[in-house]
Amino acid sequence: MKILLLAHSFNSLTQRLWVELSELGHEVTCEFDVNDAVTIQAVEMARPDVIVAPFLKRAIPEAVWKSRLCLVVHPGPPGDRGPAALDWAILEGREEWGVTVLQAESGMDEGPVWASRAFPLRHATKSSLYRNEVADAAVAAVIEALGRLPGGPAGRPALLPFKPAVKQAERAIDWSRDDTATVLRKIRSADGTPGLLDGMLGRPVYLHDAHHAAGLSGRPGELVARSGQAVARATTDGAVWIGHLRAKEAHALKLPALDVLGPLDHLPEAPGYHDIWYDERHGVGYLHFPFVNGAMSTDQCRRLKDAFVTAAQRPTRVIVLMGGPDFWSNGIHLCTIESAPSPAGESWANINAMNDLCREIITCGSHFTVAAMQGNAGAGGVFMALAADLVAARETVVLNPHYKGMGNLYGSEYWTYLLPRRCGDDNARRVVEARLPMGAAEAERLGLIDCRFGRGVPEFRRLVEEMAEALAADLGLEERLAAKRLARAADEAEKPLERYRAEELEHMTLNFYGFDPSYHVARYNFIHKVPKSRTPLYLARHRQK
Repeated sequence: MKILLLAHSFNSLTQRLWVELSELGHEVTCEFDVNDAVTIQAVEMARPDVIVAPFLKRAIPEAVWKSRLCLVVHPGPPGDRGPAALDWAILEGREEWGVTVLQAESGMDEGPVWASRAFPLRHATKSSLYRNEVADAAVAAVIEALGRLPGGPAGRPALLPFKPAVKQAERAIDWSRDDTATVLRKIRSADGTPGLLDGMLGRPVYLHDAHHAAGLSGRPGELVARSGQAVARATTDGAVWIGHLRAKEAHALKLPALDVLGPLDHLPEAPGYHDIWYDERHGVGYLHFPFVNGAMSTDQCRRLKDAFVTAAQRPTRVIVLMGGPDFWSNGIHLCTIESAPSPAGESWANINAMNDLCREIITCGSHFTVAAMQGNAGAGGVFMALAADLVAARETVVLNPHYKGMGNLYGSEYWTYLLPRRCGDDNARRVVEARLPMGAAEAERLGLIDCRFGRGVPEFRRLVEEMAEALAADLGLEERLAAKRLARAADEAEKPLERYRAEELEHMTLNFYGFDPSYHVARYNFIHKVPKSRTPLYLARHRQK
């Protein structure tokens, strides 16, 4: 079937549908909904059997939905209407929510329903729910809807009252009255862009990355502690950690809280907010690093490297690199780079810190290492995973194993050593040149990952633990480790790791400091969410002709 994805941008759900529908054998192309004329032209060129709209910010042109079947993915149950369905669900404390695939008509979210799915609404941020439960439900509902063709929709539900976008005033925190659960709901409902507007130390800021601060309390609204770069703020019945802030200023970026507020050394240091932690069971060490948006700053890379080195000194046999449930890693931290006095200098420091971490994983001869990709990964984060002895991925993760979309960035993390070793030279070139998202099934076929299992995060974690503990108990593990050390020594004798690194960084020097500003322009546009004026040809396959 020829399917045109019509979207505002190539966001996580659009990527997921691209991967899943392509895997099913459909001919998929994508067009960004820039304006009516562009959309109408794209439909004329693509001649799709059906248009699927997973992420739009405006109505589909009448000329399009009257001439072609247009299936809109709405992140709410049948009958729900409005552009902020998930925001309202979190704010109102719903226990169950859903996704509906409906046919586009003149009234927004009023068309006949083709399929729907429901799911429990866990206590999580909007972006986490969207990336997991909403995406899973959307994929299942879209596939069911396509299976109804050439028939018709399932029916029309009773329409619920239309809910407009949530205003900041409707989720503003009243620190004198709101308890911890209410504060967390409000911040989580606004997670992403722009965040929840509030004031802190006399400055208007948007709040992000909020968590319960167990054991802390104080006068409601006051800052009561710090932990790493996070600050704790008291509620009526406890406190919450605020990990990241964005100043209400032109071109301000989401950054660790103390990078925005200053050091605040007068606040007591308290445990509780962690972006890296380690636990150990049955001969296995688990290293967790659920960094916000999967981005790894220079400081985070250095701390994670130190944590890995410490883990490798433990009397265990296996180390599992867990990443986080939403993202495993997306490589260098473009926000901290963009906000640095010298973005080129910070880019250089960041990529070298990433390389130092990757080198420790590659050269670890004492332990068998596993990269357990619970969440999505991109760019250098994918290649960091390849440094491990075994790469396991959750069935539904989406990988973007390429750099070129960021202004033709060359990339490092020893990818020129790791990727061909796993995939072969031909597949390695295919991977880095494609610029397209990849599902776990394709990644396994290419040799990028070793195995895939588990659809949900809890199931994946359980299976990873079973696999890791079996590896640790395997009587043949010492032989495998000895063979690993010999193979690494042979590879080093043939071509030292430092030569791969030097060759990669020679290209990166031109990206960061050279005359071509493409990387810096692409980074700025990405960080500030500058909308694209046209769809890249590698997505708009209908325009390649």
